[in-house]
Amino acid sequence: MPAVLLVLVLLGALCSPGRAMSQDEKSKLRNQVVEMFDHAYQNYMDHAYPADELMPLTCRGRVRGLEPSRGDVDDALGKFSLTLIDTLDTLVLLNKTTEFEAAVRRVLKDVRLDNDIVVSVFETNIRVLGGLLGGHSMAVMLKDGGQSMQWYQDELLHMAKDIGLRLLPAFNTSSGLPYPRVNLKYGVRGPETRTGTETETCTACAGTIILEFAALSRFTGDPVFEAHARRALDFLWEKRQRNSNLVGTTINIHSGEWVRRDSGVGAGIDSYYEYLLKAYVLLGDDQFLQRFNIHYASIMKYISQPPLLLDVHIHKPLLPARTWMDSLLAFFPGLQVLKGDIRPAIETHEMLYQVTKKHNFLPEAFTTDFRVHWAQHPLRPEFAESTYFLYKATGDPYYLEAGRTILDNLNRFARVPCGFAAMKDVRTGSHEDRMDSFFLAEMFKYLFLLFADAEDLPFDVEDYVFTTEAHLLPLSLSTAPHSSSIPLNKTSEEELDDTNFDWTCPNTRLLFPDPAFPRNLREPIRSVVDKSCPRPAPNREPGMGRPPLRAQDFMANNPEHLELLRRMGVSLIHLKDGRVQLVQHATQAISAVAAEDGVRFMQEMMELSSQQQKEQLPPRAIQIVSHPFFGRVVLTAGPAQFGTDLSKSSTGVRGFVTVAEPYSGCSEITNAEYVRGHIALLQRGQCMFAEKARNIQKAGAIGGIVIDDNEGSSSDTAPLFQMAGDGRNTEDITLPILFLFHKEGNILLEALKEYREVEVLLSDKARDRGVVVPEAKEDRVTEATTPTSFEPISQSQMSTLELDELAVEEVTPSQEEVSAVEEETSPAEEVTSPEEEVSPTEEEADVVQPIEERDSEEGEESKGDTDSNSQSVEQLLADWREDLEAFKQMEKDEL
Repeated sequence: MPAVLLVLVLLGALCSPGRAMSQDEKSKLRNQVVEMFDHAYQNYMDHAYPADELMPLTCRGRVRGLEPSRGDVDDALGKFSLTLIDTLDTLVLLNKTTEFEAAVRRVLKDVRLDNDIVVSVFETNIRVLGGLLGGHSMAVMLKDGGQSMQWYQDELLHMAKDIGLRLLPAFNTSSGLPYPRVNLKYGVRGPETRTGTETETCTACAGTIILEFAALSRFTGDPVFEAHARRALDFLWEKRQRNSNLVGTTINIHSGEWVRRDSGVGAGIDSYYEYLLKAYVLLGDDQFLQRFNIHYASIMKYISQPPLLLDVHIHKPLLPARTWMDSLLAFFPGLQVLKGDIRPAIETHEMLYQVTKKHNFLPEAFTTDFRVHWAQHPLRPEFAESTYFLYKATGDPYYLEAGRTILDNLNRFARVPCGFAAMKDVRTGSHEDRMDSFFLAEMFKYLFLLFADAEDLPFDVEDYVFTTEAHLLPLSLSTAPHSSSIPLNKTSEEELDDTNFDWTCPNTRLLFPDPAFPRNLREPIRSVVDKSCPRPAPNREPGMGRPPLRAQDFMANNPEHLELLRRMGVSLIHLKDGRVQLVQHATQAISAVAAEDGVRFMQEMMELSSQQQKEQLPPRAIQIVSHPFFGRVVLTAGPAQFGTDLSKSSTGVRGFVTVAEPYSGCSEITNAEYVRGHIALLQRGQCMFAEKARNIQKAGAIGGIVIDDNEGSSSDTAPLFQMAGDGRNTEDITLPILFLFHKEGNILLEALKEYREVEVLLSDKARDRGVVVPEAKEDRVTEATTPTSFEPISQSQMSTLELDELAVEEVTPSQEEVSAVEEETSPAEEVTSPEEEVSPTEEEADVVQPIEERDSEEGEESKGDTDSNSQSVEQLLADWREDLEAFKQMEKDEL
C-alpha cells in the first residue's frame, strides 16, 4: 500500500553558547585519556596477549576457533596478536616510548604470519599491514632522533612486506579487484583453502588498499604492491555509474557488475572515498584528487541533505535507498575538513553529537528521526575522529566539550574491570564481551590529539597522514622512488569538472573571520534530536490567507495540500515503492510563522502515527552491582509479556541471586528458604515461562532470570526474545522475570560461583556506574549502584511512519508489526525464524517472541537435560583457563 515517510529536520535554537576550556582542564582530560588507554592496554597484555583481542567481560583473550563464530567479524582475527600490532604507533603518540620498544620486541619474537587461517584482506591490510608500517615509521623517527630504538634494523618493515606478499594472491583476478579473503599460509587456492570461491566484495574492501600498499612499495622499493592497489582503484573508477558518478556498495569481482546499487558514505563504501583524497595527500598524484572531486560533487548533490547523509540508488540518485544511517558515516565530517568544505561538516557533526548525547553513544544504525535502528555500539572511533579534525579546523572549544562527552560516556558506561566493553544495546547499557583492536589504534589517538598541545606530542603530526585505521604514514613518501608496471587510466579533461573545488585545504582564518560562525551553523540543528530549547509560539501574521494544514486532513494527491506544504518548507520526494518522503527545512518556508506551522504539522503527523503503531517491548538490562563489578557489567536480557513492567519502575528491582531448586522451576521450589527475598535463577525448558514465574513467586522470590539451556547461544549471534504467557490470564504474576542467553547467563553463574553473593539490578536500562570506594564491601556496593545521576533519555521530536498516500486515516501496521500480531495469537508456539515455526508439546514448550526486527537463527527445542548443562557450567571456568595455553600450542592443534 502506498505510504508516507515522515522526516523532520533542521529546526530549533541553541540554548547557550560554549565556553572556552582552560589549559588546566585540557591537561586533566589529556591525562585522563592516557589513564584510560593504560587501563585498556594493560588489561589486554595481562589477560589476552598473545591472543588477537581482549574479551573484557570474561577477562581473557579471544582465540579464533575456541570461541563461537561471529561470522565475518572474526575475519579480522588471524592469530597474529592483532591488538598489539594495531596499537604500536599509539604507544609512541602517547609518549610511551619504553613500552613501544618492548612491544616491538614482543612482536618480532612472538608473532607468526604464516598461520593456516583465512582472514579478511581489507581488515588485515588496514590493521596488520598498516600497524606494522605505522610502527616502522615511529621506530625510524625515534631512531633518527637518537633517543631510543638504536638497535632497530627495519624488522617491522620486513614483517610488513611478508604480510603484503601473503595478501597479494587475493589480487589475482581478471578485474584486479581482490578476493575478500585469503589464507595466510596457502593464499587463494579454491575450496581446499576455503578461499577463491567468492564472487563479490564491498567497494571499501577493494578501494581501501592504496595507502598501505603504496607506502610498502615506497619503503621497500618494490613497485608490485602499489601497482595492484592502483589497478583495483582504476577498475572501481571505470565501473562508477556515469550519470550519477556514484559507486554501489557491493561489486562482482569478476564481471564488475554492481551487486548492491545503493550508495552512501557509510558502511561498504566509506573508506574508498577517504583513500582517494588521502592518496592524493600522501602520494601527490593529482588524478586521485580529480576522481575524489567528481565523486564528492555527486555526494553533495544527491546524498548530503544537511545535516543528514542518506543512501540513494546509483542509477536513480534522487530515489532514497533507505531511511536510516549507520555509525560508520561519522568519519565523513572529518574528511570534509580535509577537503576544506567546513560548513556541511559542522552541520553533520552536530547532528551526530546530538544523537550521541541522546543515546550516550552512536547506535550502529539510527533512523532519520534519530531513533535506534541497530542498537549495538562496538566502541567505534569515527565520531571522535571528526571531532578532532573539526577542532583543528575551527579552534572552537565546543569540540573540546564534545570530546569530554565521549570520555565521560566511555568511563560511565563502557568501562569494566578488565578493560572497555562494547555496548550490546545503547538503550539498556548492556555489554558485549568485545574490545576491538581499533579502539586502541584509533580512539585514544584522536582523543589525545584533541586535548594535546604541540609540546605534548613527540613529533609533528602534520608530517604524517592518518590511514583509515589511524596509522601514521610519513608525507615524505611522496618523494620516494616508485614505478608502476600497470599503466594508469588517465581521466579525460572533458570528464573533470573541478570548477567548484578550487581549494582543498581549509584556511580557517579566512573561512571564519567571525568566531561565532560555527555556532550559528549548529543553532538550527540541536533541537532536531532533543527537545531542549522550548520556544514561545509566535503570533500569527494577520491576513496570512489560508489556515494551517492539519495532519488528519492531509492527502498526498491533493494539489492544494502540496502547495501548503511548500509554503511551510516541507518538500515531498516520491520513493520507488510508492511512498513519499516528507522533509521539513525551516529555512525554506515563506515566513517564520509558516515554518512554525510546518513544525506543528510534522509533530501532528508523528502523533497520528504513534497512535497506529503497536508498541513493542524493548530489551531489558541485568546489571551486576556487587563487588567487584560495581555496576560495570551489564547483560542484555529479554523481557516477558507478563509480570512487573520494569519500564514503569524508576529504580528497578534489586536483589541477590540464587539458583532455584529444581533448576527448571517447573515444580514447587524446594529451597524456598534461600529463594525468599532473592532473585531466582532458572533454566529454560520443560515447562512454560509463566509456570516458572508462578513457582518462584510462591516461594517468595522478588524476581526471576531464565537462562537458556542451549549451550553456546548468545545475544551476540541471536536476536533477543520476549517471553510470552501460557495462554491464560497472567495478571497474578507480579514479579519481573527476564531471559538470558547461555553465554550471558554463564557470566552470571560464574560470578555466583566465584563470589557466592552476587547482587543484580533488573531494570529497563543500566543505571549510572558510581565511584568505587576501596573500603568496606557494603560501602562499595552502595556507592557503586545508587542510581541517582541517571536520567531517562528524552524522546525524539521526530518519527518514521507509513501512511496511505491518499488518506492519513487508513494507516496499516508495517509487515513486521503484522507478523508480531500473528505470533501473539499462538501462545503455545516458540518463534524460531520467519520461515519455520516449531510447535512443541504443552509440557515442554517455552513461548518466546523476537524483539528485534531482523531475521533470527533457527531455534532448537529445550533439551531439559539439567545435569549435562550444570556440568558444562562447572567446566566453563576451567575451559577458559586453558584457552591461553591452547593458543600457545595452536601450531600443533587442529582448531
